[in-house]
Amino acid sequence: MRICFIGDSFVNGTGDPECLGWTGRICVAAQKQGYDVTYYNLGVRRETSADIKARWLQEVSCRLSPADDGRVVFSFGTNDTTIETDKTRIDFVESTENTRQILQVARQKFPVLMVGAPPIIDAEQNARTARLWNNSSKFV
Repeated sequence: MRICFIGDSFVNGTGDPECLGWTGRICVAAQKQGYDVTYYNLGVRRETSADIKARWLQEVSCRLSPADDGRVVFSFGTNDTTIETDKTRIDFVESTENTRQILQVARQKFPVLMVGAPPIIDAEQNARTARLWNNSSKFV
């Protein structure tokens, strides 16, 4: 099985002293249970849903062929809801629409899983991210 993980620094594992992040830990655990997993970590720091929308299909397509037992896991949103210059980096409506478009295309081509963004130390940002995911969860 080949799995492409697409997202931001949480997918990338930024700050993990073992350089695995949650994506690498899942795949290590799967291999220890006897699953043959090839994993592609396609997480990029600071990326928003707009950035991911622009790149995900090309990156996944060169790693998963129709003959492969491929999967795609998305996780993003924190960067969309980050405040910069007195507003979120990506407008709530645009972020929701980006997510809808990404998942609509992905589900036509691959088995897909969407993992919500994890909470961070900033309670106000967590509230913005939760609002985004509560609205976007209807697309999953």
